[in-house]
Amino acid sequence: MAKLSDRQHKALIARYAETNNYRQVAREFGVSCTTVKRHVSGDAETYKIVAQKKEENTQDILSYMDSRKGKVFDILDKLIEGMDDDEKIRRTGLQALATAYGIIVDKVTQNAPQTDTAQLKRAKEILGDIDGVIE
Repeated sequence: MAKLSDRQHKALIARYAETNNYRQVAREFGVSCTTVKRHVSGDAETYKIVAQKKEENTQDILSYMDSRKGKVFDILDKLIEGMDDDEKIRRTGLQALATAYGIIVDKVTQNAPQTDTAQLKRAKEILGDIDGVIE
């Protein structure tokens, strides 16, 4: 197998930083997993690049979730109304509505910043005074 050029080496490292997956990069470049690992491990900058990419991805996801909080609260409002509607309970089932409600509350409160008092206050208004839900 021919040695990878400097350009291919850099492209391989960049692709690994995006995917963090030896096997996928190996398939894309037509080399073995061992070759990918050797190129990645041999470059100290790779670890910085991978860590930076992970941090960027985390920040992107958190920003997206934060931008959708208003929509989440609207959905919670609808679920609460659905739990009070006998026809919806017959069609959907109270357990399904309660499960959906619980999942959304868990996800929102798990990632809610403790200093965001306006959002927490709104959540408490929607949820009522249920101990331990948002504290």
